[in-house]
Amino acid sequence: MTTKTHRIDVSGLSVEVVRKDIKNLHLGVYPPDGRVRVAAPTAVSDDAVRLAVVRKLAWIRRQQAKFEAQQRQSDREMVSGESHFFLGRRYRLRVTEGKGPCSVQVSSGGYMDMHVRPGTSPDRRRLLLQEWYRKQLRELIPPLIDKWEPVLGVHVADWGIKRMKTKWGSCNVTAGRIWLNLELAKKPVECLEYVVVHEMAHLLERHHNGRFIAFLDDYLPQWRTYRDELNAAPLAHECWDR
Repeated sequence: MTTKTHRIDVSGLSVEVVRKDIKNLHLGVYPPDGRVRVAAPTAVSDDAVRLAVVRKLAWIRRQQAKFEAQQRQSDREMVSGESHFFLGRRYRLRVTEGKGPCSVQVSSGGYMDMHVRPGTSPDRRRLLLQEWYRKQLRELIPPLIDKWEPVLGVHVADWGIKRMKTKWGSCNVTAGRIWLNLELAKKPVECLEYVVVHEMAHLLERHHNGRFIAFLDDYLPQWRTYRDELNAAPLAHECWDR
């Protein structure tokens, strides 16, 4: 699909405009800071995009206010005593240095134990934790896909995990591939399942339209509860130039 991206200013808002070979205009406000993005058909003019944004201005401001008020973690220094999340639960990091392989594990006592070699930098500790999160998701995701394939009547040809700035997941309908955000390892497992089902449902309906919502209502009636819980969970501090 051909895409072209540029920015326009609308009533003091910087709006990212992405033109694609699509039929309808889609406007979204994305975490963590309420970035406004419009996906528009290639034939739609900037003036038409501006008009669409102006009509939704009050809604955009409300969404941005929600993101502004949302609880955020401070930047993690990867030292003992910090709070880190796994599957919706808060753990206190406990770092020990010594010989042997680097590792991460959680305990029933509410600790996340990280073993590293002496002198391991914060960035290396952070990478170790990210890889541990990735490993946990690799174990959690396949059973969910296996569970929902026969229910939805679809087949996931491939799936992967990556860090995403603005989405919890994505689906390449043509390839039958879904991607899931690494941050989901920190959220309750019900939220992970909701995102898996959401992306798999795109194999039935590409767009977020009434038909798509009907699928979610039929197959996962409580999806709105999980969505709201997911969006209310603390946002991670991210520095995307690392």
